[in-house]
Amino acid sequence: MYSTHEIFSLMPALASAQLFSHIADNEKPLMKATIETLCKQRKLRPVFVERKPKLERFAWLSDALGRKQNEGVAAHLLQIWLVGTQKQLLCDFLDGLGIAHDEHGTVEELPAAPEKAKLTEVVNTLLEKHDPAVVAVYLHAFLATSDADWTPLDELLGEDARLKLG
Repeated sequence: MYSTHEIFSLMPALASAQLFSHIADNEKPLMKATIETLCKQRKLRPVFVERKPKLERFAWLSDALGRKQNEGVAAHLLQIWLVGTQKQLLCDFLDGLGIAHDEHGTVEELPAAPEKAKLTEVVNTLLEKHDPAVVAVYLHAFLATSDADWTPLDELLGEDARLKLG
């Protein structure tokens, strides 16, 4: 199981570009605060990062968030992006497993892990319907940010080549 900072270090460039584009366009104060925090750690002025071309800035952010010290920031950004742009994916996953959720795909209390066969069935449906890279990021983030023991999902993520990061 990956932690959220490891997810950032292994996330496909296209998925991280989607994430950072969403944050930059819809969560400007959060993007500014994230850049300031990461620059302060590296003893850089934020303008150094802000003036980079978009793809270079996104690569720099992804690299910085891939460090262990940025675990909390990485988790927060993943959650903001997934809930903000991938609601249908989240809802499809939870609906497929019969887990009650709100309209944003968030759950109050996560039940025990479903059977691996059911998870495999739901994941196959997700991969047909959604961007496979985003599905992989979501499932890894789901596992990384959950306190529940979902060993069958962890096993599936390790076995299914379509869900590998990096």
